[in-house]
Amino acid sequence: MAIRESVWVLFYDIPKRSNNNHQAALQIKDGPRWWSELSQRDGMGARALQFLALTGSRSGEVRGMKWDEIHDIDKPGKAVWTIPPHRMKMNKEHRVPLTPMMQDVLISIMHHSISDLVFPSRTGTQLSDMTLSGMMKRIHDSDIKNGGTGFIDMTSRRPAVPHGIRSTFRDWAAEQGYESDMAEIQLAHDVGSAVTRDYRRTDKIEKRRHMMVEWGNFWIGEK
Repeated sequence: MAIRESVWVLFYDIPKRSNNNHQAALQIKDGPRWWSELSQRDGMGARALQFLALTGSRSGEVRGMKWDEIHDIDKPGKAVWTIPPHRMKMNKEHRVPLTPMMQDVLISIMHHSISDLVFPSRTGTQLSDMTLSGMMKRIHDSDIKNGGTGFIDMTSRRPAVPHGIRSTFRDWAAEQGYESDMAEIQLAHDVGSAVTRDYRRTDKIEKRRHMMVEWGNFWIGEK
């Protein structure tokens, strides 16, 4: 009996492993300040991180982005980035409406392209995930060095990471009253049941375009 009681106590003394895979996100209140810091930095990593923030896309989708995936870049209100299925987590084509701010980022690097990749490394190969993560860490560290609080997740208190910006976008969209489906589609998440998805005939791209214009305004402090 004593042995069983000891085992029982020992079992409950073992720390429980967390299943929380939450990626540290920027707090909404810190968004414009973080964007201002990022905008002052040069290099392809900084431009890729800006584009990731503006689109809410995954790091791999941005880093692997190719020029032939972009359509009508010179047409305001018409430009689209079409990501092929093999580059998407859900293995489905995904369309991202390109806003003027997104187009400005692309145009700023277009004439310096050395690769079919939109955001290549100095050798013309794909940027590493650490390039974007390292950029965020340096911005965080610099802010603290200059007397700021850094850019930390409100819940975990860990420094924000690129993937966490998707959570920031989702929270912002909810606060602004946008339909949850629109935000989830922008993030390339499956929405609704399998039957609902089979009957859906639109990805709401024009409604999402308006939403992403407002999201861009958020970064520069206009909303």
